[in-house]
Amino acid sequence: MNNTLPAFSEFYTRIASTELGHWLTTLPAQLAQWQQTNKQELQKGLKLIGKLPDLDADEVDLQTQVKIGSGQKVEEYTQKQITGLLQRFKPWRKGPFHIHGIHLDTEWRSDWKWDRVLPHIRPLANKTVLDIGCGSGYHLWRMLGEGAREVIGVDPYLPFFLQFQAIKHFYPAGNINLLPLGIEHLPELKALDTVFSMGVFYHRRSPVDFLYQLKGLLKKDGELVLETLVIEGDEHSVLVPGERYAQMRNVWFIPSTAALTQWLTRVGFSDIKVVDINQTTVDEQRSTSWMTSHSLANFLDPADQNKTIEGYPAPIRAVLVAKAG
Repeated sequence: MNNTLPAFSEFYTRIASTELGHWLTTLPAQLAQWQQTNKQELQKGLKLIGKLPDLDADEVDLQTQVKIGSGQKVEEYTQKQITGLLQRFKPWRKGPFHIHGIHLDTEWRSDWKWDRVLPHIRPLANKTVLDIGCGSGYHLWRMLGEGAREVIGVDPYLPFFLQFQAIKHFYPAGNINLLPLGIEHLPELKALDTVFSMGVFYHRRSPVDFLYQLKGLLKKDGELVLETLVIEGDEHSVLVPGERYAQMRNVWFIPSTAALTQWLTRVGFSDIKVVDINQTTVDEQRSTSWMTSHSLANFLDPADQNKTIEGYPAPIRAVLVAKAG
């Protein structure tokens, strides 16, 4: 395998003459290291993606859903071939995707989250946007559908990278890319119009440091879109779970929206607004044929779905938007 994946090479060229150009002093070496570390599994995954048929998309909708191809011009045999190959990348957690008549019914109805977020954020048309912890990239496609000029996702997890590349096989746009990195690998870019962090904050051991990192990515007056677990309470209310929360091991801090607003203020954000609060239901997160292991229904108290199986308040998610100072 080449030292640089073609997708990365194209991305390097795209950003070289932009405000992101200084990122190239560190990025190629970081991605080369990731490729070397994951070489064997990466090669296997890319080989599978290479078996996917090349099809023209007679219909594309990234604005109301992620739909690539209607499926009306694809033979049943080809659809079964695609389904079998995409099933090899299970579990599919974020979606759904509609690919040439095939419905990837993912664990999460991530489209519901997007519908809650979109009315409250600045228009993305012609903007450079970044999604931290983007998973398989579902929301990246929706950002592209809103007309963003450059869409970048970062997530270091190899299976998510391969899932993204599998979807991109069917719509190989140059201005949408998933980089297999964590936020700790990102320099202070200070060049992004909008940064999304959705479903990541509570996994960070140092939440205030994380907010400083997010702020360092944004240009002055850029917008942060922060979606995270919250609890009810005042500015002093923060839940620090034990070993597990809803069976998740790496949950560190779940603040109230008032506490989180205070933290954002201390870090230097302004115009902070809580624009949505929503309790996650077993209709939004559930097991499917594309994610067959346990899901939210297994993580809640069977006698009281307002509590997790450990006895904590059931997952409530809030969306906050803020402006970088």
